[in-house]
Amino acid sequence: MASIRAHEFISLDGVFESPSWTMEFGFDPRMGETIAALTGDSDAILLGRTTYEMFAPAWRDRTAEEDPGAPFFNDTEKLVVGEHELVEEWANTTRLGAYDATRLRELKDSREGSIYVSGSGRLVRGLIADGLLDELHLFVYPIALGTGDRLFADTRTSLEMRSSDVYDNGVVHLDLAPKR
Repeated sequence: MASIRAHEFISLDGVFESPSWTMEFGFDPRMGETIAALTGDSDAILLGRTTYEMFAPAWRDRTAEEDPGAPFFNDTEKLVVGEHELVEEWANTTRLGAYDATRLRELKDSREGSIYVSGSGRLVRGLIADGLLDELHLFVYPIALGTGDRLFADTRTSLEMRSSDVYDNGVVHLDLAPKR
């Protein structure tokens, strides 16, 4: 059975949407190392449609010389959850259709290794609620936005702290696992 591991960039008040607000903090190279460790043994990427449509034009033409993460994002199988047709083309992509916990459980059960989720906050919310997420890596930025779509909106979620780290740009990495 595969494990599903997600990472999210969130504000102190839990906002994940439109993470352009992260730019003012820069990207600590150690954050890249942490994300590379998450993607290193993943053989599939699971994305929500909105994140997919942001990622496809940003990654599909990047080379390894421009970004060491480009081969992973471009060559790895991408599975997209969403009700709408995909507007952007990106190699190795399969549309799964609307969120369906049974189908995602079957997907997880039919594979080995790990499936990586980047962003896709509403998808991650569903995975947590349905007991399908194995690891949650939060990169918490030292800013409260006050408004926006929150990762833990309208639900109580118990998580177990596995480890944490603080980067030089003030971002805190929390390695969490849902309590079962």
